[in-house]
Amino acid sequence: MAPRRAHRPSSVIGRRLEALRTKIQQKSLDGYLINSRVDQYYATGFDGEDGAVLILPRSVYLLTDGRFIQAAAKEAPWARAVIRKKSLVETAAQLIRRRRLVRLGFNPGTMSLQQYRDLGKAIRGTRLVPMTAMVDDLRLLKDLSEVAAIEKAAEIAESAFLTVTRRLRIGMTERQVAADLQWEMLRRGASDVAFPLIVAEGPNASLPHAVPGDRRIRSGSLLLIDWGATWSHYRSDLTRVVFIHKILPRFRRMYEHVLAAQAEGIRAIRPGVRMCDVDRRARGRLKAVGLDKKFTHGLGHGLGLDVHEAPRLAAKTKDALKAGMVVTVEPGVYFPGLGGVRIEDDVLVTEDGCRVLTRLAKDLDSMVV
Repeated sequence: MAPRRAHRPSSVIGRRLEALRTKIQQKSLDGYLINSRVDQYYATGFDGEDGAVLILPRSVYLLTDGRFIQAAAKEAPWARAVIRKKSLVETAAQLIRRRRLVRLGFNPGTMSLQQYRDLGKAIRGTRLVPMTAMVDDLRLLKDLSEVAAIEKAAEIAESAFLTVTRRLRIGMTERQVAADLQWEMLRRGASDVAFPLIVAEGPNASLPHAVPGDRRIRSGSLLLIDWGATWSHYRSDLTRVVFIHKILPRFRRMYEHVLAAQAEGIRAIRPGVRMCDVDRRARGRLKAVGLDKKFTHGLGHGLGLDVHEAPRLAAKTKDALKAGMVVTVEPGVYFPGLGGVRIEDDVLVTEDGCRVLTRLAKDLDSMVV
């Protein structure tokens, strides 16, 4: 009988581990400790809520508890599973001491101060080296499988939106619309919503992160909907404004200017362009009509395993765009007590420009329901 071949990570996970090990070597580290669930999934494919990953030059240890024995064996059978009996910090410390690591990298943005103190005391002789960008830099650029997952998440979200907006009725509450939209995304295969949905009628739409409540739809309502689906761990993020039966003139002008600003921002996206300059292009379009002071947030953010991740399209972000980044473009203007308009799409930076991953109509006539 031929000997059984050892499990190996998938080609995607293998490439990520190779890139991380290159960074470990470049930084003269003996290993890198991951304690973020999202980064853990990115590096191993394991999604257990209790977990940590220790990446060494020749091995990967997956630390978790007994609830996830089967999941670890299924999702990362090639990793060395360590089923903890003590706390996660104590288990990690025991392994670090056994491997006699001298310099261990970690992300200070995902480790609490208490965890840092406890781990530091337990591994005297090992230096904890803060390395924020180890996994973050890799997650900035999406591979083909990640882009496909984001597109699928967008497709689910868009299909659900079309169904829900066709059955909007006078008297429905924001909360009812949000629940209906969530159900339709789950029914289409989403594992979850991408974030708590925003459905805001009339004056509530002036709150960029409004929480759906009992405010009811009426004829002439402006209804801002910010929603997204999660599919295969990746997320979509869209915003549309629909008008119930008719559009009041003041909202028509507001919508047209925001749509033009979004188009200006999308046209500016290509490799090598500074993110602040993309923000400036869109903001400048609103400034020309006196609405820039009503645009109170950045133009967009990165999108992937998290709904808000690097990079940021904002006035203070001087970094340049790179092919493979996925960002939202979402200008908005807000008038307290009156309402607001925001239009959001998901955009992939390509080698020669960009490609909008979301396909839902946004011309003004399509927004009247």
